[in-house]
Amino acid sequence: METAVDEWLTRVQEAAARLNGVANVTPVMTSRSLNERLGAEVFLKCENFQRIGAFKFRGAYNAMSRLTATERARGVLTFSSGNHAQAVALTGRLLGIATTVVMPQDAPAIKRAATMAYGARVILYDPQQRSREEIARDLQKRQGFTLIPPYDHIDVVAGQGTAALELCRQAGGIDQLLVPCGGGGLLSGCAVAARGMNPNCAVVGVEPEVADDATRSFYSGTLQTVANPPTIADGTRTPCLGRITFPLVLSHVTQMQTVSEEAIREAVRELFYRQKLVVEPSGALGLAALLSGKVKAQGRVGVILSGGNIDGPTMGQILAETAEAKG
Repeated sequence: METAVDEWLTRVQEAAARLNGVANVTPVMTSRSLNERLGAEVFLKCENFQRIGAFKFRGAYNAMSRLTATERARGVLTFSSGNHAQAVALTGRLLGIATTVVMPQDAPAIKRAATMAYGARVILYDPQQRSREEIARDLQKRQGFTLIPPYDHIDVVAGQGTAALELCRQAGGIDQLLVPCGGGGLLSGCAVAARGMNPNCAVVGVEPEVADDATRSFYSGTLQTVANPPTIADGTRTPCLGRITFPLVLSHVTQMQTVSEEAIREAVRELFYRQKLVVEPSGALGLAALLSGKVKAQGRVGVILSGGNIDGPTMGQILAETAEAKG
């Protein structure tokens, strides 16, 4: 295991070098009131301030910057509900690579609009009828695109891990790290980075209760799936962990935990009202686990706030729920 961590830490460090001067070094926020409430030192890694508003830029740029001239000339294809789509589109614009994105028709409008604004061609599909992976395979076969998947790719995983690498350096070391989990790219990358920096760091993956495939996979040791789960955390609607991410999660993650839809909403409200941070539901999963008591904060705790791409109507609805409850 140590050798594997060392090899992956090297990949993450190399990714950090490629991202230097291109990706934002996102801030780490602290709060005395949050520390008092949780009985620990909490460090919020604000990937909502990353380019395109989410951590996904790290993995997309790291992967696409390593493509050969021939691979770039074919154009890049991906599938995503939004954040990876935007990341691939922006990276394509920066590197002069044509991009095509397969996106569910119910993806947040703000994410679809931003993806198109960065210059990508968007192909919409009905997730009730076909899977995005199936559509992408057909397109790749017919048109010869270079596929950069949203999480199950070595260079994507390494790029995502730079968020934890930065956090560990900015916070001066952490004892516990909470990371949102969809397909496991961010979780596995951050796990190997955090454990590489501190072998005793406890890494906790968090996902919605209604999208608990990774948690079931982790505790059963067998890959589990979920079909288009009805969660407000749209970034976690992936069907399962990947061929690369599943073994990494099994080997380097300490614990998996799930949180309710209401706990996710409460964390979004806490971040907005108390921390003055706009964070999308998927990005608030780690804090949701702490605030709801699903995970006990211990020592110096890092929390990856993975993104801030939430549209106005959704945020308005989440914030209004507090007023309605009080009224």
